[in-house]
Amino acid sequence: MTLFQGSGVTVRYGAVRALENVDITLEPGVVHGVIGPNGAGKSTFIDALSGRTRLSAGRVLLDGEDITGKPVGWRRHHGISRSFQRTSVFASMTVRSQLDMVARRTGEKDLGAIVDALGLGSVLDRVCSEIAYGTQRSVDLAMALVGGPRVVLLDEPCAGLVADEAVRMLDHIRDLCKDRKVAAVLVEHDVDGVFRTCDVITVLNLGTVLTSGAPADVRKNEEVVRAYLGSAA
Repeated sequence: MTLFQGSGVTVRYGAVRALENVDITLEPGVVHGVIGPNGAGKSTFIDALSGRTRLSAGRVLLDGEDITGKPVGWRRHHGISRSFQRTSVFASMTVRSQLDMVARRTGEKDLGAIVDALGLGSVLDRVCSEIAYGTQRSVDLAMALVGGPRVVLLDEPCAGLVADEAVRMLDHIRDLCKDRKVAAVLVEHDVDGVFRTCDVITVLNLGTVLTSGAPADVRKNEEVVRAYLGSAA
């Protein structure tokens, strides 16, 4: 069942082509990875899907309804959430205060389940500036999941994390999306982590799609290996 769809997503800045005719289809509980070299258009794609960047062409659909012109706030209210490469926590607020604030705005009824799933119980009453960076990233993820979003757009959630923290973060993303039937787009530079976590992977290069499919098929695609994976394949 298609929940969320980007069709022919195109973003141009004058003569510069950031994205050209990119498609994506999301289903509940499915994690869809987007990878590619620097400058491939990955973050622009997340911005386009979230409403932060206006499309030059193409459409974005939720439950088959064209929402291309809907603003960011409308999309969040209707179940489309996102996270950013840099943490968006408020350094001077406690973890509890931030999560409670988002919960009130989104009508979240079971905040405790998210806190427990991400292991944040022991830091709830600590100010965010005093907790480890990896824990701040978990708070970021928690805020993206508060309110029961149906779609989450995750832009490099493992940025700045050491290897074992990144593994835990991706495990959390996979498990929470499966358990809550959330459709996810995951943009991440940790290629091995993406192949381990995602059900479907799209590879971008210079704003266009090289291939999209199951991780095993993408990993052995010769064009992807030449353009991006190299010896990592």
